[in-house]
Amino acid sequence: MSAMNDSLDKSHTSGSLGENAAVFRGVRDSGNLESAFIPLRTPLQPPNAPYSQTTPAVSTLFKGNRQIREEKETQVGPAPNPFSELLPSPFSLVSECLLPWTKNITTQVIKVYSEDNTSRTVEVPTDITARDICQQFILKNHCIDDHSWTLFEQLPHLGIERTIEDHELVIEVQSSWGMDSSSCLYFRKNHAKYEFFKKPLDFFPEHMVSISSETNGIMNQSQLIQTFLSSSSCPEIHGFLHAKEHGRKSWKKFYFVLRRSGLYFSNKGMSKEPRHLQFIAEFSDSDVYTLLSARKVYGAPTDYGFSVKASKSNAARDLKLLCADDEQTRTCWVTAMRLFKYGVQLYQNFSQPYQKSSPMRRVSENSLVAMDFSGHETRVIENPSEALSVAVEEGLSWRRKSYHRLSSHGSPSTTQSSMCNIAIHVAQPWFHSKLSREEAQKLIGQQGLIDGVFLVRDSQSNPRTFVLSLCHTQKIKHFQIVPVEDNCELFYSLDDGNTRFTDLLQLVEFYQVNKGILPCKLRHHCARITL
Repeated sequence: MSAMNDSLDKSHTSGSLGENAAVFRGVRDSGNLESAFIPLRTPLQPPNAPYSQTTPAVSTLFKGNRQIREEKETQVGPAPNPFSELLPSPFSLVSECLLPWTKNITTQVIKVYSEDNTSRTVEVPTDITARDICQQFILKNHCIDDHSWTLFEQLPHLGIERTIEDHELVIEVQSSWGMDSSSCLYFRKNHAKYEFFKKPLDFFPEHMVSISSETNGIMNQSQLIQTFLSSSSCPEIHGFLHAKEHGRKSWKKFYFVLRRSGLYFSNKGMSKEPRHLQFIAEFSDSDVYTLLSARKVYGAPTDYGFSVKASKSNAARDLKLLCADDEQTRTCWVTAMRLFKYGVQLYQNFSQPYQKSSPMRRVSENSLVAMDFSGHETRVIENPSEALSVAVEEGLSWRRKSYHRLSSHGSPSTTQSSMCNIAIHVAQPWFHSKLSREEAQKLIGQQGLIDGVFLVRDSQSNPRTFVLSLCHTQKIKHFQIVPVEDNCELFYSLDDGNTRFTDLLQLVEFYQVNKGILPCKLRHHCARITL
């Protein structure tokens, strides 16, 4: 009995339970014993300590009588513990029983929206990147992976948004929002994300780019990207921007200079002397955002607004609000700021889209081959031209079969031909039926203002016609697709019937290969998905 009491006394006073009891002292002192966490296993003690079957609560009840009996009973050494190998270690007890909230959390739940405001909640690892999340949604929604799908960070209470770079950790981005923030993540296409690596001249006008003022030289535009990526070079972006004065509603025009060291404005005309340049922001702990409604929300002189925001701040007073005179100027500034902030990492994201393994399985395009099943023996089509012609022929054959299924016996009427045409283009990702002119411009603007971004929609003014909305030189133009009737057959045309197509799918495929009357070929279609 004495041995058991000694073991109880040690487990209560000198064991790790007595030390860990301080964690719950606040609950015990307040008298709310029901909320106290009581371990369901034996008290924490080393594996070779005396074994006791008495619970901590029972040891407390015996403590008063034990002091009287200790003087009368002889001291007996502790009995060996026959269950020492079966007892859990103190560390496992602390992790599994006493302190469950200290376990490492490896996953977290995030919510992602699409352009139609549908959302999907997913559980992801804490170290997941924006590219990995995009890959998951691409596979789950059966999208074509053309490396344009992007995750956006949108802050509605500030009216700003930005592209989350492919290598950024999404959980770190969310951690800066705050508990009561209305910020959210959007999943959509952005064809202009890496277009400046392919066509730098379209993003950096020659009059806005130069080498640093020390050399006072003009940069070779063909080597512009290499100059931005090289840490030894000092490219410079300069030009006039509208800036919102702090604490006022008015905007004022200043001459700005962007260098590796940060963003500056001149307080004396276009002077670049150090004594005239005032520091605005640097980008090691800041991000560049575009304004969603520059005129409406901030009273900007144009709609081409952007801002610089500190990564850890969500207050409107900390925004550096700027505004350009046109889209090309804004794109130049925003792209240059991204390059100054991330440098070579952006080029790695562009050149090696699958450098980091994704948690989801991928199907490589190289594993797909063209096959010919028309003969007695199956063969692989190795000639790329032959494979392309076969694919085109199969597409035409599919359309003919669809046409015959929809039409009745004999020659189809105009109504039946129209039904066939509707059945073909309605299922295409580039077709957006009831989309207004303003909504089409917004959608194209969100998915990248580069040459060839397009969509097809119903005409709002004429129900029988369609409209091709196309981006060229960062401007959106609209072309009416007119139905042409000839010998009881319905065709579609963009040039008053000179070039006719039996359906909209054939029209789009033609202008993807031929420029025709359009300012450029159709390159990237705008697609919206429902998560």
